[in-house]
Amino acid sequence: MAADRADSADLADPADRRPGGRGWLLRLVIAFCFAQGAVSMARPAVSYRALSMGADERAIGVITAVYALLPLFAAVPLGRRTDHGRCVPLLVAGVVLISGGCALSGTAGSLPALAVWSAVMGLGHLCFVIGAQSIVARRSAPAEQDRDFGHFTIGASLGQLAGPVAAGLLVSGQDGEMARTSALALLVSAVAAAVSCTSLWRIERRTVSAPAGGRPAKVPVRSILRTRGVPVGIFISLAVLSTTDILTAYLPVLGEQRGIAPTTIGLLLSLRAAATIACRLVMTPMIRWLGRTVLLTVTCLLGGLLCAGIALPVPVWALAVMLTALGFCLGVGQPLSMTTVVRAAPDEARSTALALRLTGNRLGQVAAPASAGLVAGVAGTGAPFVMLGALLTAAAGLGLRRPAAAAPETEKETEKETEKEAAEETATETATETEPGDVPGSRRSAPARDRS
Repeated sequence: MAADRADSADLADPADRRPGGRGWLLRLVIAFCFAQGAVSMARPAVSYRALSMGADERAIGVITAVYALLPLFAAVPLGRRTDHGRCVPLLVAGVVLISGGCALSGTAGSLPALAVWSAVMGLGHLCFVIGAQSIVARRSAPAEQDRDFGHFTIGASLGQLAGPVAAGLLVSGQDGEMARTSALALLVSAVAAAVSCTSLWRIERRTVSAPAGGRPAKVPVRSILRTRGVPVGIFISLAVLSTTDILTAYLPVLGEQRGIAPTTIGLLLSLRAAATIACRLVMTPMIRWLGRTVLLTVTCLLGGLLCAGIALPVPVWALAVMLTALGFCLGVGQPLSMTTVVRAAPDEARSTALALRLTGNRLGQVAAPASAGLVAGVAGTGAPFVMLGALLTAAAGLGLRRPAAAAPETEKETEKETEKEAAEETATETATETEPGDVPGSRRSAPARDRS
């Protein structure tokens, strides 16, 4: 509890905890919504554009995997840079890369060129997500992290809701129009990504405080990975994101095989995203009711069963029901895995730990689609969904492992902590009147740990 209170004073801006002081989070969610919407619109459009060029299931798998290739190597260096620097420049760079990758994918005339610009889009998405997650971790008190990360990921879910619908409305598979309409969808997604820049104001303090005694030594990556709770958070995030990724890329292929129109596929993907939003809106009471460990385990297990069920030759209405339930289950994994990693990691390496989590995500986005392409080529288009079911089931097993320590979860504990933090705010503000944004080094303490 003492560590949590010290962390709150050190990492969360006191103004952000006052009524009306959470505008930065709302603006960040809006920006993430547009950036994620652009990517979620572009990715099925890339699949349709590749199909118009004659790509088969294996080629779709390779292009989907290349999207995550550059981020696989760039995540940790970007996280190191963000640990002690500003995050907004990384967000702007991400928007530029997403917008450029989408636009150039729409003009690509060959499958290799399409793969290259898809990789640029993936690098931009990585830059944006590392910067945004680091801002949430830096500005949220430990007792508020589950809630704030849940609200932050609602932006992703809104983008995943709108993006596929827009792609489905724009892309037409009739009379040889797929090439032209998929290019149009990619150009529209580039514009949507650029719109996110309009919300990137006053979401980060201009002064980034330096700890007393100068910049600390970098925490070795191996030490971060050995911290209890970090590997579990990384694997759960990998499994959940790989599932979402392959659903987005392979449901259009499954729809083509079963004669389901692109518009219907877009609606099905959006149903999944809407269910994820609903899950994140009620996640705090679910955590209070079930606890973080049980909630993670149950949702991963049910998600695995539902994902495998997509491979069955069911009617469209049954597919809609399964995707809605699956979307609800997938809504838990990402925000709770973020909180798990942030609470377990050392204070001075939180951005690096989040970057390692994203590296795991991108590793899954490289390996899972490539494996899905091979499996689909051998066993049919439904086989990748069975593979994902097994991956989520393995994540459910790992979710049973408890992290080493605890942060308050009950309402009474949180209320007590908030009252003490409020008293600390006055002292913090008085100490920082001369040099705004500075945080006394003496207020630092041991990192907060997670309680499941």
